[in-house]
Amino acid sequence: MTDEIPGLGPASPCVLVIFGASGDLTKRLLIPAIYNLKISGLLPGNFAIAGVARTEQTDDTFRGGLQKALQQFSSEPVDASAWDWLASRMHYLSGDLDSPATYQRLTKLLEEIDGTSGTGGNYLFYFAVPASAFEGIVKQLGAADLVREAPGHWRRVVIEKPFGSDLTSARDLNRVLWEHLQEDQIFRIDHYLGKETVQNIMVLRFANGLLEPLWNRNHIDHVQITVAESLGVEKRGRFYDSTGALRDMVPNHLFQLLTLIAMEPPTCFQANATRNEKAKVLDSIGSIKPRTDVIRAQYAAGTVNGTSLPAYVAESNVNPDSITETYVALRLWIENWRWAGVPFYLRTGKALATKKSEVVVRFKQAPLTLFQNTPIGDLVPNDLSLMIQPDEGASLRFGAKVPGPVMRIGDVEMKFNYCQYFKAEAQTGYETLLYDCMIGDASLFQRADNIESAWRIIQPILDNWNEHHREALPLYSAGSQGPDESNQLIGRDGHEWRPLIVPENPCSA
Repeated sequence: MTDEIPGLGPASPCVLVIFGASGDLTKRLLIPAIYNLKISGLLPGNFAIAGVARTEQTDDTFRGGLQKALQQFSSEPVDASAWDWLASRMHYLSGDLDSPATYQRLTKLLEEIDGTSGTGGNYLFYFAVPASAFEGIVKQLGAADLVREAPGHWRRVVIEKPFGSDLTSARDLNRVLWEHLQEDQIFRIDHYLGKETVQNIMVLRFANGLLEPLWNRNHIDHVQITVAESLGVEKRGRFYDSTGALRDMVPNHLFQLLTLIAMEPPTCFQANATRNEKAKVLDSIGSIKPRTDVIRAQYAAGTVNGTSLPAYVAESNVNPDSITETYVALRLWIENWRWAGVPFYLRTGKALATKKSEVVVRFKQAPLTLFQNTPIGDLVPNDLSLMIQPDEGASLRFGAKVPGPVMRIGDVEMKFNYCQYFKAEAQTGYETLLYDCMIGDASLFQRADNIESAWRIIQPILDNWNEHHREALPLYSAGSQGPDESNQLIGRDGHEWRPLIVPENPCSA
């Protein structure tokens, strides 16, 4: 049973090879996304999955574990016929990802799948593994001749973040990839770009005559980009303590949102046209002053949604003397004609008051002359909010007269939610991205120069922090709005952050 999407056809025949197939990413996100693509009629008839991991298990055990995970994480009952179709095309290979023998066995498995499933020698390799394993897998795939393309079949590689830990490591990883792959074979994935609201930014900006003429320095006062998480580091202490909020979120998630908000209209929706405009935005970002334009902080013990949370330094696998930041906020300027003089404020952190990801575009205030003899103070700010998590949608805030004999202005908000207006089903955010990988559309993926430009922007911040590594970090209580220093950063310009309050989700009713 499928619910086909008008205007879209199934992807080309292929095998999805998942390295790290026994891990959490595969269970929580990849397989549910593939299942949703099947329900939507977007998987090819000649399709198969080859899972590769160290864990010893049979094909049947692999399928059974994924079925349980799908039932656990799916918001709707699992369609039995769709699952049976998918499960019958699942294969599993256990082996050491550093051993050439594993790739020799993988080559034989793929040949067998091609012979029985008619997948045409098209392979999509997905790296659902720690970043430290990326280079090794690429080298092994190259040595086994598994990524060499030939007429009639394609080979593509999907790489999760983090893509490097600084500018040097990002360049080194790109260099290794290019030794074995062409740039158009590499899909550097950022799951944020699979969310409807993020993709809708371009439609909102470029397809609406109401907004397109206003999207510039003449009408926009400032922009806020927030990615807030209510959870602490949980079981990721070892990874997070060597990474921190800046590396984990800013050069990927936040900068991707920034480029979509700030880019010029591309000539078309082809991959390179879009990515060229994103590159121009990153190249236009002025030098960030680490001591005045950036603040970092770390969460102390507190309460989040009624649950006590220990301080970051008391979390499992975290150095008790750690100065790793769990919160970062920065101010930057895009030095081009459209955005001259408009500040952009970015913030992200863990253990905050709530989970919330949004972009807030604040428009400049109208003149007060008309209201100078009325009991009206400041006018209501006009904010366009693009809500990315937890519920996807948009809202516009403006002022309206409060009924009555006295001139008073009230705060009015117009909203739409995807789940209500379009009756959108819950998705993982990976459906669009996986489908685009299968059809070879790289529009929503990062190009090498975009990656390196992002690291180039934040490298001076990392260098400064390394130079001042003995400085104590400001603290903020878990469950709070964040550190006072963040409010001071934006407050110096006469602005304030939108509160981290998530309204009741109409989609959960």
